[in-house]
Amino acid sequence: MSKNFVITIARGFGSGGKEIAHSVAKALGVKCYEHSILTLASHLSGVDRSVFAEADEKLLKPSFIHTIKESLSPYPESHFVSNDELFAYEAQIIKGLAASESCVIVGKAADFVLQDFENVFSFYIEAPRDFCLNNVMRKMDVTEEEAHKLIAETDKYRAEFYKYVTGGNYWTNPVNYDMTLNSAKVGKENCVKLIADYVGMMMEGK
Repeated sequence: MSKNFVITIARGFGSGGKEIAHSVAKALGVKCYEHSILTLASHLSGVDRSVFAEADEKLLKPSFIHTIKESLSPYPESHFVSNDELFAYEAQIIKGLAASESCVIVGKAADFVLQDFENVFSFYIEAPRDFCLNNVMRKMDVTEEEAHKLIAETDKYRAEFYKYVTGGNYWTNPVNYDMTLNSAKVGKENCVKLIADYVGMMMEGK
């Protein structure tokens, strides 16, 4: 594969999508970007990374506007009034990565941000609730009740974030993605192989 390609991974909380994304990147010999996008956006904008982290995948709230204004006090030339501008910096980073290297990008509505780019392949990873519950309970050492709450709240944030930045599209819309995979049924290793093989097939001869 001589040209750049980008793989975007959207995932339900507890589905193992993040682990699959990192394994795909390793299998293909490219970098995987997730939280590091917040760090890169912070460096680009001069805004503290914690502000991006708080805005990440959350809708605009009055208390959040106040947080932004407070954090921006050392930067008088900035005029942020919402998280729209913060996401614009993240989108700029994502587009810059897509233009300069092959990589895997987790979340951040990257499939939407890169909709006008060539060689972008988008995947959605989900799994039944019981599978996600067990993953969350094991990895985060929480009770079943706490795991239910974490899954519900995190997936709600992700869905609202996607709807907000896309102007009304919905996060789980299969048309947004090249492929939707049930990680519980397919298995992590097979998900990685399917994604890598699909991208290889699509890039063949390009």
